Formats: sequence, structure tokens, C-alpha cells
Amino acid sequence: MIVDSLLSNAKAYLNREIVDCNLAIENGKIFKIGKEAHMPQADETTNLRNLLVLPGLIDAHVHLRDEGKAYKEDFYTGTAAAAAGGVTTVLDMPNNAPVTMSAETLRNRMKIAEKKALVDIGFYSEFPASTDEIASIVAEGAMAFKLFMACQIGGLNIDDDSALENAFSKVSELNVPVVVHAEDRALLATAEEKLKKRRHHDAAAFLEAHSENVELKAIERLLKLGAKTKARLHICHVTTSTGLAAVAEAKKAGRAVTCEVTPNHLLLSSEDFKRYGSLFAIMPPLRSSNHIEALWRGVTDGWVDIIGSDHAPHTLKEKTASSIWEVKVGVPGLETTLPLMLTMVHKNRLGLATMVDLLSEKPARLFNLTDRGRIDKGKRADLVVLDFNRKFKVDAAKFHSKAKYSPYNGWELQGKPVKTFVNGLLTMDEGEILAKAGSGEILRRNHA
Repeated sequence: MIVDSLLSNAKAYLNREIVDCNLAIENGKIFKIGKEAHMPQADETTNLRNLLVLPGLIDAHVHLRDEGKAYKEDFYTGTAAAAAGGVTTVLDMPNNAPVTMSAETLRNRMKIAEKKALVDIGFYSEFPASTDEIASIVAEGAMAFKLFMACQIGGLNIDDDSALENAFSKVSELNVPVVVHAEDRALLATAEEKLKKRRHHDAAAFLEAHSENVELKAIERLLKLGAKTKARLHICHVTTSTGLAAVAEAKKAGRAVTCEVTPNHLLLSSEDFKRYGSLFAIMPPLRSSNHIEALWRGVTDGWVDIIGSDHAPHTLKEKTASSIWEVKVGVPGLETTLPLMLTMVHKNRLGLATMVDLLSEKPARLFNLTDRGRIDKGKRADLVVLDFNRKFKVDAAKFHSKAKYSPYNGWELQGKPVKTFVNGLLTMDEGEILAKAGSGEILRRNHA
């Protein structure tokens, strides 16, 4: 038999070990893993020269924009950024223009994406106004429902516990997760209004408004609703010691809850935000060192389930308003997540096995992506090849994303993605995108 391609002289991460091997790929899947003498012939052979091969990253928190927000990012530039960062699957958030919150808006978004995508994309939906529409959105293939608690975005009234309980019960019946931005709207709005009246418009005011309690109150409310409805909750970008502790206690009690942290909240602090200002504005905001250390302990102790980039591109103009309340929150992250985490591996802050769990294996399990997340026979050939020891400086001007800025600009990192294979196709090679638009696939959730 002659297979499609062969990756020779690889150091592949297999079953928590690094193994010298060759990888045969056929029809986009890993056909065989073994020594050179036992491998089939191939139409094409790539010598990886002993570079490290990991499963492609699954980034469950990405804002690809497009449609009415295509000036910030589109499906091509966003997935090019993903491929450049070793990310082979992304899950797209629904706060778009129009908001993804019906079978029709989801279907339209998928149609646009399938012509542009370079990596695989799954889609979240916001909750519709009527729970009667939830089933049709699920049937269309939504990966999960997103609930943004800091302000009203979807059709569900975020201030009405009975409405939330009803919606959570419905998605629980359909075995679909609820993914949540946990900040309490009422507390946040009250604090923000007071600060604006006092004419406080700086980073310190933003931090005061987005207090630790704003996150904790939302998480505690969610956990009560989850316990009542048996809904599977996933808390995005946890940032505080108290918020993480509440999630950990719920896990100990056997609740169906998971959580995510971002590289930003592990590596940047509120002091960085005060020093550099609006460019570093994200929601929830950067925190003080005690919270950062608590998140790292959560990573080490296993309370944190996944790392997501929260890739949230904006124009530079949108990031530089004079008042912090006018600044668009978020920074790009698809091209920096993996190198940042590899640098933490080099600094002995993070084990390689833990990193792969957080970035590939656990996201696959969490979102029922059973065909990816590990290097194994029969799995999709979604792979990232690393020059593990290569040092380089982050240059945001060279990002594939439309957002040419980064809080990490100028940082020296160690560990660089040099090749990305999506479904067996060499999509990125040394920073250059080789695949054609539309080579990525649109994912529809398997709700079994």
C-alpha cells in the first residue's frame, strides 16, 4: 500500500512520552506510527529532522469576527493566525454582528466560514429569546451555548433566574454544555456608573469596577443554577482565587463544571495594565499577583481544565480611546499561546504533559471532539511541529491576524511552531500559509 504522506524522523508526543518514530498519513488520518523499516511507502515524505511533534491545539475560546466585524478579523485571517500558532481547531464565540443566536444566523455563519477557513471551526450560539428555538440551533450543529453575564448580548434575560433555569434545563436535556463569561451585570453596572460620575476613566477605575466580587457572585449564581438543572457548565477565563476556589469546591461535590484560564491571566498582571493602559484592557481584567499564583496552583493541581487564548482582535484605534470605558476589550492570542506556554515549560513552570492536556487533550474531551486531541492511530492528522529550543522575539507587525498588536510584543520566547498539519495537509510552514482558503472543515457537534 502507498499512503498519502509520511513524516519521518519525528519525536512525537505519544501517551505522555516523546517517542522517536515515523507517522504515516492516509485520508487525513494517522494510518500508522512506527519505525522506518516498518512504514509503508508514501506519495510524499517530509523529514522532520528530529523536531518535536504534538497534537494540534484545540482553542475553545476564539473570536473570529467576520460578517459585520470583518474589519477587525475574518475567517481567513483568523484561521491563518491559528495555523501559524499551531492551532488546528478553533471554537468561535457568538458575539458577532449579527449575534449568532438562531439556526439561521448559525447556518449563515457556517456558509461564510467554509469558503475561508484554513483550520477546523466549531461554533457557539448565544441563547435565543425563546427556549423553543434551542433544539433547532442544536440540530444545526452548535458546539455549545454561550452566556455572557456582564451585559445583555443574546436573547435570554441574564437578570432573570427563572429564565436562565428554564434555558439550562433545556440544554441539559439535549446534552449540550453552557459556556459562560462569569461577571455579574448588576454589580458591574452599578460600579461603572459611580466611577463615571466621579470622572474616573483610567485603568484603576476599570479594575475597581471589575472587582473580584463581580466574578465570584456570577460564578456562585451559576453553580446554584447548574446544581438545580444538571446543566454542564464551563466557566471561561477564570481570573480570581475565590472564583477558582468556588469551581474547585463544586468539582469536589461532583458537579458537572469545568473551567478555563487564559495565558493573559497567567502571565500579565494588573500592574502591567496600569503601566501600559488601554492596550492591555481585557474582560475580566488582569489581576494582582496573588490571583495569578492561585491560577498557577489551579493548573498544577488539576482544577483548571483547559487553556484558551480568548483571541479577541480589534483595530488599534479601538484600543486607544482616551477613556477606558470607550476602549474595546481584548487582545489577539492565537499566534502567541503555544510559544508562551512552551516558554513556561522551559522555565519549569509547566510540565509538557500538563501543557498538552490543557491545550489539546482536555478540550477534545470537553467538547466531544473524539477524533482529535491526541496523536494515535485512527485520529485526525492534526499536528504541530515544534522547534522546541528556538528562541525568537514576538513581532506583532508580522501577525497573520488583522490585529497587529500584542501585550507580548518584543518578548523573547523559546519554542516555535514551524509546521502545522490540518487533516494531514501541510497548512503552515515556517510562518508561511500554504493551504488554500476553505481547506479547513466546519464542525457540527456530536451530541450523543
